[in-house]
Amino acid sequence: MDFEKIFRKQARPTSIGGQAVIEGVMMRGPKDIAIAVRKQDQEIVVKKEEVKGMAKSALTKVPIIRGVIALLDAMVLGVKSLTYSAEFFEEEDGTEEKGKFEIWVENTFGDKAGDILIYFSVFTALAFGILLFIISPTVAMNFLKEKISSPWMLNLIEGVFRILLFIGYVSLISRMKDIKRVFQYHGAEHKTIHCYESNLPLTVENARQFPTLHPRCGTSFLVFVMVVSLLLFSMVGWPNPVMRVLSRLLLMPIVAGISYEIIKWAGKSQSKMVRYISYPGLLFQKLTTREPDDSQLEVAIEAMKNVLTDDKEADLWQ
Repeated sequence: MDFEKIFRKQARPTSIGGQAVIEGVMMRGPKDIAIAVRKQDQEIVVKKEEVKGMAKSALTKVPIIRGVIALLDAMVLGVKSLTYSAEFFEEEDGTEEKGKFEIWVENTFGDKAGDILIYFSVFTALAFGILLFIISPTVAMNFLKEKISSPWMLNLIEGVFRILLFIGYVSLISRMKDIKRVFQYHGAEHKTIHCYESNLPLTVENARQFPTLHPRCGTSFLVFVMVVSLLLFSMVGWPNPVMRVLSRLLLMPIVAGISYEIIKWAGKSQSKMVRYISYPGLLFQKLTTREPDDSQLEVAIEAMKNVLTDDKEADLWQ
């Protein structure tokens, strides 16, 4: 792993981040959000809108709390972006078919149906993640209490099992053809951000030279969540299963807040310590990113260009 290319000394810090979507990339700048999607006829379409909602709250300046807000806001924006990109291919394939629940929501809430469905999707995804990666590991490891007396060791085994479960889940979905394409766009997003942070013109030739790994990636954030949760969960010992589940649910906002502060620091610092603590997340990004082709880089660059402002030093993370 070439740390010199990932942590470039001449790079300027920026708050611009993004996400891969279906055949496209979403970029989020200080003032605007842009989603660029390549349709089946090869045309690149761009949807641009102003940053709003939770991101404009004064609480985004408060350490720890801003991490929870950023996570929820990113999930909502992520679902919206994925939904937008999927619409192009549903229409072109003629496969769009509304389910009974979606029809009921539209009939019940009218114009607000879209927002209701988005927040329901976020709630479902969050609940699934908590059930699979937070609750199930601690319940599954309950049998070890009869064999191991050390609460620290029990929590360590649970944390390792949680990490292995997460790695296995990502490895499994990465075998899917559509997910591979998304992971390529994920790589294109990172290369484009590296290119911008290195003060180079946003061209395919310039972006191509950069790595697909980036210290501010959401994948690295999730790895920090796994590690921080292991440390915090150990502080409450190893009570009965109900209390363990409850304690973990109550600590999750704090885990998210601390993890956000770490990755925020990692995105700006050039210290060797940052490289060490970022290494597991960067290693894991090798599963969630793939080398993009030039057409995918073109899409990522188009999204990036639409969120740049005259004030290039504006930073939502300050």
